[in-house]
Amino acid sequence: MTSPDRLDRQILGHLVRDGRATYQELSREVRLSASSVAERVRHLRASGVIRGYRAELDAAALGRPLTMISEVRLRESTVRREFAASLAAIPQVVAGSRLTGDYDYELRLACRDAAEFESIVDRLRADHGVVAIRSRMVLHDLEIDPGGLAGLE
Repeated sequence: MTSPDRLDRQILGHLVRDGRATYQELSREVRLSASSVAERVRHLRASGVIRGYRAELDAAALGRPLTMISEVRLRESTVRREFAASLAAIPQVVAGSRLTGDYDYELRLACRDAAEFESIVDRLRADHGVVAIRSRMVLHDLEIDPGGLAGLE
C-alpha cells in the first residue's frame, strides 16, 4: 500500500470527526467528486487504513462515571494470549494495550464507583494471573487527534 496522499489524509480527518459523513459531504470538504471520494474511501478500507466505523459512547452517561487506567503485571506462568482473551469477560475493561517495560498491559476500565473498581482488581488478581497492578483515575480525556494519524505525512 502506498502512503495516503494529502487528499486521503483530508478525507481521513473528516471521517475521524464524523464517521457518518456521506460521500457527498466529504466531496464538498475536499473538493472532489463524490465518486472519487467513494473510490478513495474504498481503497483506504481495502488497504486496512480504515479498520471500521463505530459509535463513540459516553461511559458516564451509561452509569459508569469512574474511568481508571491500570497497568498490570502478570505471573510469569500466565499465557499472555489467554489473559488478553479473558478480558472480554470483564465488561468494565473497555480498552487495553500490551506494553514493554515493568508492566505487561495497560487497561482502561469504566466503573460505576470505587467499590466496583476494587472488585475488578480483586478479580484480576484471583482469576487472571495478575501479580501487580498500578492504577490512576482519569480526570478528563483530551481530544488532541481522535483518529490518531490523520494528519501524518
